[in-house]
Amino acid sequence: MRRAAQSLSSAVRSPPLLRLLRPYPAQAPSGDDLLPLRTRGFVRRFSSSLKEEDEIALEEEAQKKAAWLFKSIFILTAGFAAYQFFPYMGDNLLHQSISLLRVRDPLFKRMGASRLTRYAVDDERRMRVVEMGGAKELLNVLQAATDDKTRKETLKALVALSKSDEAARFLHQAGAVPIVSSISNSSEFAEVETHKTSLLEKFEKIKS
Repeated sequence: MRRAAQSLSSAVRSPPLLRLLRPYPAQAPSGDDLLPLRTRGFVRRFSSSLKEEDEIALEEEAQKKAAWLFKSIFILTAGFAAYQFFPYMGDNLLHQSISLLRVRDPLFKRMGASRLTRYAVDDERRMRVVEMGGAKELLNVLQAATDDKTRKETLKALVALSKSDEAARFLHQAGAVPIVSSISNSSEFAEVETHKTSLLEKFEKIKS
């Protein structure tokens, strides 16, 4: 009996059996496991919605950059074409240039005014601008302009037109004097004052 008890005790103390009888360590629950099922579902949905918002924001930013890229390409291409061909352009391109003055973006208004300045190189072309409504549109742009860059380009185009006495008379009759006189001088662009003075002197000259 004693021998049987000793052999049972030694068997229990043997390493293989002790390893089998030893309890496995409990694994620490993860953060998600500690949350109730409903809370876990809400956290996953909230995380997913944040990812979707980030993706939408990235897409919008990419679209804005692409729009600016296309706009820059258009401006560079149009500027090169204008420099090369505008003194020789026909009525269709002249009409397009005047149409730019009606666009809400000041950048396109300045482009239209700059094109007309390069086009008005002789009295015949200056009067063509007047006949197609370009002189009146330039006065509208000048009156509504809110930045000195637009005022400068518009005044420059009006000076180019006023080199024709007939075009200058049209501008005078269209109310150019009070519009030009109301323009404040610019601390950034001295040309604003120069063009303004030139126009007012021209209007005084044709009156006498």
